[in-house]
Amino acid sequence: MNTLRLKNMKIFAYHGVNNYEKKFGAEFQIDLEITYDNNKSFISDKLKDVINYEEVYVDVEYCVKENKYNLIEALAEEILNFIMLKYTVVETSVVRVRKPFAPIKGIFDNIEFEIAKKRSDYE
Repeated sequence: MNTLRLKNMKIFAYHGVNNYEKKFGAEFQIDLEITYDNNKSFISDKLKDVINYEEVYVDVEYCVKENKYNLIEALAEEILNFIMLKYTVVETSVVRVRKPFAPIKGIFDNIEFEIAKKRSDYE
C-alpha cells in the first residue's frame, strides 16, 4: 500500500455552533491521507493509474463548502465518507479538520479533529 497526502488545504466556509461563525465564516484547514495500491503507476507513469490529487482537492473543497455543519466532527465524517465511497480503491483514509480561529478564550494554534476508517467499515 502507498499513501497520498493532501496537507493543510485551506478552505473558507461557514461551519460552527455560533451565529457569528455561520454568518461570517472562517478558514478551515484539512488534511487528507489515503492509502491504496498504485504500484501500476510506477511502471506506466500514467495519470489514469493513480488517484488524481487535483480531483481529490476539488472533492474535499466541495464537501467543505456544500453543506454547513455545527461541528467539525460532522464535517470530517462527511469528507471521509465522500472519499471512501467515490474512490473504491482506497483501503484506508484519515481526515483531519482544523479550526484555527475557534471562538474560545485561550491561546492555541488550532482545534483539530481526526477520523480514520478502513474499507471494511463500508462492507
